[in-house]
Amino acid sequence: MKMTFRWYGPSDPVTLEQIRQIPGMSGIVTAVYDVPPGEVWPRASIRALVDAAHAQGLEAEVIESVPVHEDIKLGRGDCDRYIRNYAENVRRLGEAGVRCICYNFMPVFDWLRTDLHTRAEDGSYSLSYQPEAMAALDPRRLSLPGWDESYTPDALSALLDAYAGMTHERLFLNWARFLEGVLPACGEAGVSLAVHPDDPPWDVFGLPRIVSRRADYERLFDAFPDRRCGVTFCTGSLGASADNDLPAMARDFAAAGRVHFAHLRNIERGADGRFREVAHLSSAGSLDLYAIVRALVDGGFDGYVRPDHGRHIWGEEGKPGYGLYDRALGAAYLNGLFEACERR
Repeated sequence: MKMTFRWYGPSDPVTLEQIRQIPGMSGIVTAVYDVPPGEVWPRASIRALVDAAHAQGLEAEVIESVPVHEDIKLGRGDCDRYIRNYAENVRRLGEAGVRCICYNFMPVFDWLRTDLHTRAEDGSYSLSYQPEAMAALDPRRLSLPGWDESYTPDALSALLDAYAGMTHERLFLNWARFLEGVLPACGEAGVSLAVHPDDPPWDVFGLPRIVSRRADYERLFDAFPDRRCGVTFCTGSLGASADNDLPAMARDFAAAGRVHFAHLRNIERGADGRFREVAHLSSAGSLDLYAIVRALVDGGFDGYVRPDHGRHIWGEEGKPGYGLYDRALGAAYLNGLFEACERR
C-alpha cells in the first residue's frame, strides 16, 4: 500500500512541503488543471508536476483525473477524437512514470452535495447531502461553489437537453466504447484505469448513473477481463447507499486484482439518502473503516490509498473537503489501520 495525498497544483493552499511532513506519505495525487476536457496534456505540464513532487521527495504515480469529455459519454460529435486524445494522455502520463489514472463516467456533474459547510456540534464543518434540498434545486441554474462552474447557463442547459432520453444501457455502451479505445494504450504505457464510483450512488436530476452497485462492477469486469480496467474504491461514495456491503465488495474486488486506488473516508448516513461527511474514524460515522481496510488487505490489495474528504477544523479555510489538518489526521489513522491489518 502507498499512502498518497490530493494536491491541486501550485495554487493549492496545501503545499508539498506540508504534505511531505505527514508520516507515511509516499506521494501526491494531482492533475493538469488548465487544459480543457478532451484535449491533450502538454508533456511540459505533466513534467512540471512530476518534478515538483520529486523535488520534495514525493512520488507522482497517480493522476486524478483525466476528465472524460461529455461527447464520449453521449457517444456523439467528436467522440472518437476525444477517445484518441485520452489514449494519448495515457501514453504521455506513462512516459512520466504515472501508474494509475482515476476517472469517472458521471454525466455532467461528477459529484453532488447540497451544503459545503455543514456545522457539527464540535464546531467543525463538512460537506453534506439532503434529499429535500436536492429536490428544490434547478440543475440548469446551479451555483453552489465547488460544482462544475465551467459551463455558462446556456451551455449547461444545452448539455442537459442532450442527455434527455439517455438510458443506463446506452451510457454503459458508450463507456465500453471509451474503454475499448483506451485500454490498449494502458497496456502500452503500463498504466491502470481506476473508475470512481458515482457520487452519490444513484441517479440525479434524471441523469443515469452506472457505477453505483456491486452489479455495475460485475458487469464491467465481465465485459473487460483486462485487470488494468479497475476501480477507485471510494468508501464515502459507495457508502452513501446502505445497500452496498463495503467490506465484501472491497475483499472481492481486491482479490480480483481490480482495486488500483482507494479513497477512504467516513460518512454518517441518515434516513432517505441524507448523509454528512465526518472524521475518518469508524466510531465517527456509519462505515466500519477497520473492516473495510481488513477486507482490502485480505483481498491482497497493494495499490494506492488517499484520505478522502476531510472536515475543516481548527479554523482552517480553503477548498471544501480538501483542507490539510483533518486529511492529515485521516492519513495517520489509515496508516495505523493498514499496519494493524497487515501485521495480524
